[in-house]
Parts: sequence; C-alpha cells; structure tokens
Amino acid sequence: MTATTHTPVTATPAPAGPDLVADEQPHGLGEPVPSADAPAKVQGLFPYAADLWAEGLLWAAILRSPHPRARVLSVDTKHAVDMAGVHAVITHADVPGDAAYGRGTSDRPVFAHDEVRHHGEAIAAVAADHPDTARLAAAAIAVEYELLEPVTDPQLSFEAEPLHPDGNLLRHIPLSFGDPQAVGEVVVEGLYRIGRQDPAPIGAEAGLAVPRPDGGVEIYAAVTDPHVDRDLAAACFGLGPEQVKVVVTGVPGATADREDPGVSIALGLLAMRTGCPVKLAATREESFLTHSHRHPTLLRYRHHADREGKLVKVEAQILMDAGAYADTSSEALAAAVSFACGPYVVPHAFVEGWVVRTNNPPSGHVRGEGAMQVCAAYEGQMDKLAAELDMDPAELRMRNVMATGDLLPTGQTVTCPAPVAELLRAVREEPLPELPKDAPPEEWLLPGGPEGAGEPSAVRRGVGYALGMVHMLGAEGADEVSTATVKVSGNVATVICAAVETGSGFSTLARQIVQDVLGVDEVVVAGVDTDQPPAGPACHGRHTWVSGGAVERAAKMVRTQLLQPLAHKFGMSTELLQINDGRITSYDGVLSTTVDEALDGKELWATAQCRPHPTEPLDESGQGDAFVGLAFCAIRCVADVDIELGTVRVVDMTVAQDVGRVLNPAQLRARIEAGVTQGLGAALMENLRSSRGQVRHPDLTDHPLPTSLDAPDIRIVKLVEERDVVAPFGAKPASAVPVVTSPAAVASAVRAATGRPIGRLPIRPQAAVAAPG
Repeated sequence: MTATTHTPVTATPAPAGPDLVADEQPHGLGEPVPSADAPAKVQGLFPYAADLWAEGLLWAAILRSPHPRARVLSVDTKHAVDMAGVHAVITHADVPGDAAYGRGTSDRPVFAHDEVRHHGEAIAAVAADHPDTARLAAAAIAVEYELLEPVTDPQLSFEAEPLHPDGNLLRHIPLSFGDPQAVGEVVVEGLYRIGRQDPAPIGAEAGLAVPRPDGGVEIYAAVTDPHVDRDLAAACFGLGPEQVKVVVTGVPGATADREDPGVSIALGLLAMRTGCPVKLAATREESFLTHSHRHPTLLRYRHHADREGKLVKVEAQILMDAGAYADTSSEALAAAVSFACGPYVVPHAFVEGWVVRTNNPPSGHVRGEGAMQVCAAYEGQMDKLAAELDMDPAELRMRNVMATGDLLPTGQTVTCPAPVAELLRAVREEPLPELPKDAPPEEWLLPGGPEGAGEPSAVRRGVGYALGMVHMLGAEGADEVSTATVKVSGNVATVICAAVETGSGFSTLARQIVQDVLGVDEVVVAGVDTDQPPAGPACHGRHTWVSGGAVERAAKMVRTQLLQPLAHKFGMSTELLQINDGRITSYDGVLSTTVDEALDGKELWATAQCRPHPTEPLDESGQGDAFVGLAFCAIRCVADVDIELGTVRVVDMTVAQDVGRVLNPAQLRARIEAGVTQGLGAALMENLRSSRGQVRHPDLTDHPLPTSLDAPDIRIVKLVEERDVVAPFGAKPASAVPVVTSPAAVASAVRAATGRPIGRLPIRPQAAVAAPG
C-alpha cells in the first residue's frame, strides 16, 4: 500500500480559568508559579497519547508470551491474517533492521523468535480496523512452545545455564576502600530483601505511528527520552535517524522510564507495512508485564563500630535481579554499591555488587534506583547497631553523618553542600504528634483502617529515622548535555527544548527562568520532538540542572541582544541595566522604558548548551569520581502498629531536605510529598509478585498503591538552601531522595514499635507482629 500523509488530531488544552489569569499569577524564580497545563488537566481536557487520532486509523495488538521461559518452535499467523478487518501481522521475520534493541546493550528482541525469556515478552503484532479485531487476531496466532525451567532466584543465576547469548552476569563491582583487616569492637549483621515495585503510571502505555511519504515514520508517544527512542526505532526499521521523528505527547505520570521502546517499534513497523496510521493503547495488564520495575535486591551487611558508636567498617554484598534484559541495570548497581554505606563517614568499606539475568519481569530505571534498596539496608543496620550499643538511634546517626569534604567509599570527595547533620537535627527536634489518649477509643484511627479488626490496646507507636542520598544527573562518564533556544517576538517569549515534562515541573521552571531574565510575562514552552536538539532523559533531576541551565544561558544571550543597543545609545554597560516587571531601567534612573518598546517589533533569539563537569567510570576496585553531585534527605517516621495483627498505620512523616535553592515553593513541596508517598508504597504495600516467573494478578487490585487514606501527615520542617556553586541556580533534584529515604524511615518506626528486625520491604503483617516477651 502506498504511504500517504496523515495528520494526528488531538484535544486542545482548555484556556486558563478566571483565577489563573496571567496578570494575577506570580512569576519569576522563587515564586509559586502554577503549571500552565493545570487547568486542562483538572478539567480532563489535556491531550494524552491515548487520546490521539488520525484519519484512516488502524488499531494494534501485541501477542505476548504466557510463559516466563520457553523455546519458540513455531509461530503460525495464518488464522490471524485471514480474519476480516486485519491489515497486517508481523513477527521477527518482518523486522528489516536490527532484530534487538536496548538502552546501552541491544539485547532485547523486538519479537522473540528462538526463546521467550519473561512473562509478557512480545512475539507478534497485529494491525486491524478495530481494537477488538486486533486483539482477537493476536489471540488467533498459534505459537508452539517447548517449556523450559525458568531461573527466578538470582542466587541461582550464577550457576544456571546461560539465559541469553551474552551470559547471565551483567555487571560485577568489587569496591575496596581502606584496610580490610580493620575490625570494630561491636559487630552487627543483617539480611535484607527489597521487593519489585512497579512505577504504576496513571496512564498506561499508548502511542500512534504515522507513515511518511518518504518511507519514514512519525511516532507519537509519551516517552521520556525521545532521541534515544528514535535512534533505537530507526535501527530496527533499517532507516536513518533523520527518517524517524518522535513527537512527545502529554505524559500521564512518569517516575521511571515510562515507555518500553518495543511498543513504539512495533507501531512503526505496522505503520510502514500498512501505509496507515496505527495506534495502540495498552491494558493495565500489558503495562505491568512490559515496562521496567524497581530491581528486587538481596543485601547482606556487616557493620563494625567502636563502643562510642563511631563506624569503623562496613562490609556488604548486594545482588540485584535485572530480569531477562540489561536495560539500565549497570547504572542501578553502580548507585547501589557507591551509596552502600549511606551518608555516613566510614573509614573502611568493602562492598561487592552483582546484577544478573533471570526469567523474572524486567527491571530498569525507577526513581531512586539502587540508592533506595541500600538505604533500607544500611538504616536497618544503624538501628541494629543502636540497639546493640543501647544508644538512641538518632544520636548514633548524628555521630557518623558526613559533611562537605568527606570521602565516599568510591574515593570521591564530597564537594557539594552536604548538610546532613542539619537535616537530622531538624527532624529530631520537631515535636512529635500527640497521642490520641484524650479521644474515645472508637474515634482512634487504628492500623487496618476505620473498619479494621484491631483493638486499641494492641497498638504500639514507634518512632524511626532514616537518612538518604542520591546522585544528580547521569554518572560514570555519561555525557550530560542539553540544548535550548529562546525566542522573543512582541511581548511573547518561546522556549524550545527537548526536555520532556513528566510532571517534574520543567515547563514551569523554563517559564520562570525566562520571566526572570527577560521580564516577559507571557512565555510559551514549545512541544517536544526529535527535530529539536537532544536534551537527554528525564531523570536524576537533569532537566532542572542541565536543561534549565541551557534555557538560562539562551535567555541571557537574548537579554544581551535586547540591552546592547540601549547601552550603546546611553553610553553605559549592559550590566548597569536591569529588567523588572517588563521594564528596563538604568542604575541611575536616566533610562526607563518597556521591554516592548525596546524590542520595537524585532524578533530576537539565541541557542545555548549546558554541560556539567565530566565524571568517570568506577575502576576495577570501585573507585572513581563517578558523580556530578549529591542530594540528601532526613525523615522521621511515626507509625502505629497493631502488634497482634501486624497492621501498620503511618501517622506522621517529618521531612528535612537539602534542596540547594527553592525555585518554585509550591511545586517543590508537591514533589517532596509525592516522593514520600511513593516510598510509603514501597515500604508497606507495593510488590509485583510472581510465581516461578509468572506474574500473579498484574493489576492495581493486587498491586495496591497508596491513596489519600494511606497518606500520613507529611510535614516539611526544613528546606536547606545551601547552593551548589557548580549547578545552575544552585538547585538540587527534589523527587528521588524522599523516595529513597521514606521506606527506610517506615521500617525503622516499625522496628521501634515491635522490637522485630524488619528486613524485608514491603513489610509483611507477620513481620510486624511484636516479638514475644
């Protein structure tokens, strides 16, 4: 069929309501500027990928393996091809370019053809004129399997037969720091297990592929790293990157790599085969089976300390489950090993980390990857050590916190602000919430909910502490660069940057930056596509730092263009002119004019890049300056536990965070509260369970998420604004570090209430039943 041009049609966002009129809004850095798309989102008019439409649209469905491991003996598509309304059926034989893709390592087949390696792996795809027809046709594809024994225990992966031609071991990091013979007077050991948390985006995966007359294809999807996804897709299509365009649609939530690129690749192949636009909207079950999850992790620790509580040595073994394919597992392991001792001064550290393949669901980037798992373990060790020393757990932590100038176990000096002691002091000194002793028992909010079976007499309150840390931007030599263009025409400024707005607030930040630098109230942030220069993935706070830095530099270049003619006319330097509230004034008041008058109908524009200082990979001993910067958080958790039933109610989370600089107070607090709540889910309820590699109940009924009824009081008692001098604006990422810290704080509180060790997350009821005696 000859390809034709098709134009996608999307809903148009609603205009701002009367209480969000531009003239009434705050503007500029440091102000609570609201999100421009907030009215459309709350009115249900914001266009997401699932809302896309195009003339002549076909619907896609993907056939996925029901087995975690099996040899594919044959794939018979005849019945599907013969069905009325079916336009195309494709398998591995129809992939014209690279047969596999992957971030970093191309090890994941577009369609499995010799062996399936996890439950839900794609085998074939169908395009039909109705979504039900597409699903029926996919179900009609006959696949003959030879079932193989799945490897689901990562500890057995070392000795198991290779699950992939590249082998089972993805990375091994043996970190050595200090004297291996060092021994402390007090030694505590612990075993910890962290479950498989699903990122559970509000909207499931969806996309639309539209063929182009030149034989290329345009892909519309809610991706978070469009240029990488374009390059992966182009390689599989057998096309050059210039023949594939990825257009980012509205992103319905992203706390991880939102989209499996395999969905976009399958859509593109179907669009090129049929010559028609092809759309897929995944079910929640498909979403659970295909996208990346948090790495399940097994951790063994041994902490050495002296009698005064000063840490002497930390020994740890970390084993991470990557699932069948590599994805970003190498980066997750590097973070886990590097931060295995936490934000504490440890003179001697010996950490060994592995990440291996299994036939479990895929793992990859999820907010705080690597750091969250080890935080739960090292904070569990700090609680054990405090109990062994008969010392207050917060005091033990205070005696060991790191500060600027200290060394990480990787040998890297902490050069950024590290106000860990100040954070811990803030949450420690904050008054505890009152006990409900004056209220009648029937009005108490008991663990298990209002209709729970618990008795007030069985409830014990525990107070726990945790300190967490994350790295900023990419690590180990990643080239972190972003490009932005700022244009000013009339009284409107436009920002063009391929930084995807995932809910992190970048679009609002870009508006604030331009308002601050140029004094223009109306700022439009253009949509993202791969015709723009790359800005990199939306993770590790990189868009606040790198993309925000590029916007600031471009805006300052435009500012110079705007002010130079005036400075020349009045014989003064541009540094003596300032822009405030849309007016340009000189230091002495001689010059006063509006930005509109200075523009005089001209269009000014500039393009700039921002690239932080380089990092380096960890060496064979786990040493190296691998990180651009660090961010820290302290949380005190107060939890009520029914020691007979093992149910837990988190009452209060008191947070102090190292933020560098507050750029938007409203958005910052929202991000911190969201991060704390996501961590609460990992602590108490979220675990994508599987049996012998088979995902059990891939739905939101059996993978419950925290709701407003589960969320505790979250009190942000201190935001430390000690600016990082190498960061644009001095700001630090805000979302990941509370996710990392809050699960450990919850576990610490449950330990305090029950006297139980609590070594597994999420916490099972049987683990929270009080120890006898």
